[in-house]
Amino acid sequence: MNANGNRKTQLLVLIVVISNVIGNVSLSHGMHQVGRIVSASPLDYVKAFANPWTIIGICILAVWMLSDLALLSRADLSFVLPVTASAYVLVALFGKFLLHDHISWERWMGILLITGGVILAEETPSRTTKGPPEHLR
Repeated sequence: MNANGNRKTQLLVLIVVISNVIGNVSLSHGMHQVGRIVSASPLDYVKAFANPWTIIGICILAVWMLSDLALLSRADLSFVLPVTASAYVLVALFGKFLLHDHISWERWMGILLITGGVILAEETPSRTTKGPPEHLR
């Protein structure tokens, strides 16, 4: 892949990670405002969809899904999933400092392991195949 292609892939990775983090944090904030839903009543979910933070989260997660599809069209799955796992680290940090989630030391250890995996995956080429695999044509 040429330098311009690499920049586009890196930009897509950034969009995927940022939209994942902002979308999930917004969705969580909205659902905390709505309160616990323990029934199967559709009315409870309609109330959740009426919350502005929930709507924002859903819309941003739609952007995440579209950008993830674009990224998967450019890079191998075995590259995309580990590299975009950095979103898990950022979600934990945003959860801790914005939503005041309690994060145990076990979770912090998991976050450190994920960070190490992300760093290792970023050092590999984003695409190791030429065109789609034979069985997908």
